[in-house]
Amino acid sequence: MAPVPDRVPLYLEDLAVGQVHRGNGESAIVTAEAIKRYAREFDPQPFHLDEVAAAQSMFGGLAASGWHTASLTMQLLAQHGIALAGGIIGVGIEELKWQQPVRPGDRLHIESEVLEVRPSKSRPEQGLAKVRTTTFNQNNEPVQVFTGNLIVPRRPAPQRS
Repeated sequence: MAPVPDRVPLYLEDLAVGQVHRGNGESAIVTAEAIKRYAREFDPQPFHLDEVAAAQSMFGGLAASGWHTASLTMQLLAQHGIALAGGIIGVGIEELKWQQPVRPGDRLHIESEVLEVRPSKSRPEQGLAKVRTTTFNQNNEPVQVFTGNLIVPRRPAPQRS
């Protein structure tokens, strides 16, 4: 999954409530080995590491760590999602839900919706945007939803409209 080099950066003035940004049709394919590799390093629980143990768990089979799903979502956002000027800089997450397990063979893609846009009262060069990002599997079933508050630069003064 290579980054898209010619994405036009969006400033606060370019965002509006209700806008939906899709991940340029790009996806991340989840493999059993990637699930296990991530789990070994960051979330070493049996249902992420071993098919037999996972089959006997509440998941009924190997499942990616929710944090692995969050990491893949961030990769998709940074490389193919909403192209914010200055990058995707969060100040917090209001909501993070894992809707269903991510399995080997799943192909994940994202969609982000702008929920709120407001200029900063104390820093005129920036503002805040509240954005809900949903990660879907290949069947367009949501596997993760989070709402983040992002710092977004305002367009430099000579360019403001």
